[in-house]
Amino acid sequence: MQFGMPTLIENHTLEENAALCEALGLRFIELNMNFPEYQVDRLEQTDALTRTAERHCLYYTIHLDENLNIADFNPLVTQAYLETVRRTILTAKALLPLRDRYGDPLQPLTLNMHMHHGIYITLPDRKVQMYERDFETYMRSFSVFRALCEEWIGDSDIMIAVENTDGFREYEKKAVACLLDSPKFGLTWDIGHSKATCEKDVPFLMEHRAKLIHFHIHDGTEVPPRNHLALGDGDIGLSARLRLAESRNARCVLETKTIQALRQSVQWLRNNARAQDVPTGTSA
Repeated sequence: MQFGMPTLIENHTLEENAALCEALGLRFIELNMNFPEYQVDRLEQTDALTRTAERHCLYYTIHLDENLNIADFNPLVTQAYLETVRRTILTAKALLPLRDRYGDPLQPLTLNMHMHHGIYITLPDRKVQMYERDFETYMRSFSVFRALCEEWIGDSDIMIAVENTDGFREYEKKAVACLLDSPKFGLTWDIGHSKATCEKDVPFLMEHRAKLIHFHIHDGTEVPPRNHLALGDGDIGLSARLRLAESRNARCVLETKTIQALRQSVQWLRNNARAQDVPTGTSA
């Protein structure tokens, strides 16, 4: 399996992230577009990204902005997000040779995305999700998004992986299922988010397990709900989740939020995972 790391807020530059990635024996960095330094205009400077990757023998995946909302009712907002995805796909195409050199060519290069819940209106007795109320409009947006992404990706070995967060809404499950009808879309299983929400997304994820291509690996608890813990600090059956990821030949991000938790997670893998799965860096 291929293990990588997220963009860490303690590191202020890509070079710092890359040096840590190499030192821990990890294979890739998931560039997070929530950070100002990884906005699309910065990612488009692919020569600089490539030079850093070659110095440290790594490649990149990309985490799209968590605010990405391709179904916003304001067409100006929607167009901005669609254009962001288009340009990010072009960037991913330029970065594919790094995957071929330092990663596994059998694993598609992934763009990870969240589902935006949209707004809700609070009534005296309940909350009404606007996307549920205007479901047909919502679904049309996803049909358009799917077709555009298929066009933009073309025959490149790139997939967009939809991640579970705090529990898919019913209308979101239908939109995700629509996306999964395309060969350009798959699923990310974030096992920490899943644990903190009492595994409510597991039936949906397992129903579509053939589309699992990407994992966010971190520990978590149900009571109290916590995630992004270092491996070994929570209650998740990590070995079982890792075996599933291996069976899907899925890429795994050790998605902790601090350097120390990342180091601890790498050490946990060295102590508990099979030898061929373990990062082999020089420092943990």
